[in-house]
Amino acid sequence: MGACKAPPISRFLLSAPQNRKTSIPIPIPICLKSNPNSPNRRSLLISTTSLVVLLLPPPTPSSAFPIFDPVSPNERAASAEVSRRVSEAVDLLEKGRELQAQGDFQQALQYFTQVVNNYKDFAFSDYARVGRALALYEVGDRQEAIEEMEDVSVSLKGYPEVHAALAAALYADKHAPLLAENQFTIATLLDPHYIDIAYVRETKHWPPSLISSLQHFITLS
Repeated sequence: MGACKAPPISRFLLSAPQNRKTSIPIPIPICLKSNPNSPNRRSLLISTTSLVVLLLPPPTPSSAFPIFDPVSPNERAASAEVSRRVSEAVDLLEKGRELQAQGDFQQALQYFTQVVNNYKDFAFSDYARVGRALALYEVGDRQEAIEEMEDVSVSLKGYPEVHAALAAALYADKHAPLLAENQFTIATLLDPHYIDIAYVRETKHWPPSLISSLQHFITLS
């Protein structure tokens, strides 16, 4: 906006009287145009602000808040180690069951034994003990197999397979029909399929010797 300059005071003074009547001039304020090349206050403020922004350093990660991690490196390493051991144990258990289903009880025994010996700190190792007991009954020591079944029937109480297998072994090898009946009652209350010989042969993949013992118990022969 241009600045206005007041006229000199001499213009407000009356001139000397003359013969003819003259009019008094009306003062006209003189406005000076602003120089477009000269900076005004607003443009100067904007330029200063832009300069300050340019001079500020960019934010760095060190200036940000650190991320809180509730898990320490040692805890993370321990968790990874447990996951690795669980994976190994499950693979061995599944391999043992595959060999059992194929009728290779000697090889299945080795895999089940690895799980029992090396991963006994895991609760599911008791299922490997069941497989080991069944394989032992076929290719190993039946007395050891029965002892394994008796131990697992306590730690896995309510698992029908071990109760049914123990019933068959107690009847055929220990000649203990009352104990066998108690174990078989628990098994069939939990899973009635164990009264079917075809079920333990085709689904549970029991060894032939244990299937024979179960057959003797069911027929009381």
